[in-house]
Amino acid sequence: MRWIVGILINAVIFIALAGFFDGFNVSGFGAAVIASFILAILNGLIRPILILLTLPVTILTLGLFLFVINAITLLLTDGIMGDAFELSGFGMALLASIILSLANLIIQKAVLEPKKEK
Repeated sequence: MRWIVGILINAVIFIALAGFFDGFNVSGFGAAVIASFILAILNGLIRPILILLTLPVTILTLGLFLFVINAITLLLTDGIMGDAFELSGFGMALLASIILSLANLIIQKAVLEPKKEK
């Protein structure tokens, strides 16, 4: 259940990013949900391998290189989705990964954790 909620939250964030930035395009909410689902699968399969391979760089940058890894997974999602989910380049993917991470952190701390305590 939590996984599905995370996918829907990411889809809403994708729609919001598409509204704010010209270099980020999503054809609709269905495409955003599918892109969020693909991103979740890539984060489960490919992201751990990338983290392991880039561990020295991640340690040197005090974890900031994880945003680059998130941007790479967003670009992979863009490649899989085709025209329904478009990023203009690596800079847009990096900005989107930072905003996506911060939005997920805020939503988790403000909304989801207080519900767990009840």
